[in-house]
Amino acid sequence: MIDRYLDSITKSLESKNWYAALFIALTIPDICGALEHPNEKSGTRYVNWYNKYMLPKYSSIILQHVFLSGDDCYALRCSLLHEGTGDIEKQKISKTLESVHFNKPSDKGGRLHCNQRNNVLQLQVDVFCNDFISAVHQWLSDVQGDAGILARMQSLSKIHPAFYFPGFIGPPERS
Repeated sequence: MIDRYLDSITKSLESKNWYAALFIALTIPDICGALEHPNEKSGTRYVNWYNKYMLPKYSSIILQHVFLSGDDCYALRCSLLHEGTGDIEKQKISKTLESVHFNKPSDKGGRLHCNQRNNVLQLQVDVFCNDFISAVHQWLSDVQGDAGILARMQSLSKIHPAFYFPGFIGPPERS
């Protein structure tokens, strides 16, 4: 059920539709958080989910540094989805970063990801999106036996076949 969103991220990355992949990936903590904790406020459940499943990938124990905190990722989500910008310093929840810059993967290989200069973080869009996919797989493993979450997953949005409207119009008849 949640696989349809992960598939959309993957297909968007494969077709180099970076914005679609990024926008969907940034909504993943919203979706998973709502499924797991439907009565919590959106920002709280987003930050908590991110901190549990993504923060280990965006912090360094050796450097004792957090590149992208749950608060800053939520601020990024708000800035990108509502304003189309990676500038997060105006978001109330933003903690340490001013902005996040995304770059495409290089055609020559290599990776340019989690580079920070002052309060600007540089992320490689495909790595960032794939990290969300990986985090969802871990989350699904953690919640696999939760009947409430599985029941709520049934209500996730689905795009239906053409001419389908339950109780009114069904799929076209086949001859």
